Amino acid sequence: MSCPITRERVVELYYLEHRAKLLDIAAFLDRLDRARPGDETASEEDFRIRSLREALKILSENEPGRARRVLELFSDPSMEPLESAAGLKGAFGTYPGGES
Repeated sequence: MSCPITRERVVELYYLEHRAKLLDIAAFLDRLDRARPGDETASEEDFRIRSLREALKILSENEPGRARRVLELFSDPSMEPLESAAGLKGAFGTYPGGES
């Protein structure tokens, strides 16, 4: 799919905004590295951070469709609706894995 404006114009219009977003992500990861351990009982990294790191790998690929692949990474692949939302805390922002 083509875009009606030039690459140069896209950079002129959007570079600084997205540079700032990347700096926000870098600061978040630095903050996470500096944070003291909590009461986590599992030695595994939080599934949300694993998803974020995987998304960063996808973004570094020079292939089209990065937005779709990141969205699919964060999305629940289940095809059937839940019978009940009882006991759910709300949105996690990424699919925690497990049965789909």
